[in-house]
Amino acid sequence: MKSLFSFILFSLFGAFAFGQASATASFTASATIIQPIGITTTSHMNFANLDAGTGGEVILAPNSTRLTTGNVSLDSEANVSAAAFEVTGENGFAFSLTLPEGEYVLANGTESMIIKDFTSSLAENGNFDGGAKMITVGATLAVNPHQTPGVYNSKAPMNVTVNYN
Repeated sequence: MKSLFSFILFSLFGAFAFGQASATASFTASATIIQPIGITTTSHMNFANLDAGTGGEVILAPNSTRLTTGNVSLDSEANVSAAAFEVTGENGFAFSLTLPEGEYVLANGTESMIIKDFTSSLAENGNFDGGAKMITVGATLAVNPHQTPGVYNSKAPMNVTVNYN
């Protein structure tokens, strides 16, 4: 009987001493694949028709309006257009826009003009509310005095980049 009592007492003591040495919890994992950010050119930049006069600058705003400095004259019936882009991405996500930096050359044979100071219709950063956003880009064109008549085109493409924030 004494050994039965000792066995019961040892069993109870052992249960209290070793009853909570470890514990286990479970978890699950998930991942969400978002829509890749994208950008498509919908319209190229066109400063349109102008008379160089004694030179100056043509400032093309993102809303496709033009202003001049110096003695450059503008054709009021020209097909003016800021560059336009459709940016697509995940609804509710924020993004940023990087414009071309520095100066680029528009050329007509050996004649050239400089395009610079790019601006956009996007204040700072954008937000996808509906999955797509339209953005326009303007710039300043430096027109030389008595610039040779002709069509001037960019020698290399100018890039606009979008990134998720």
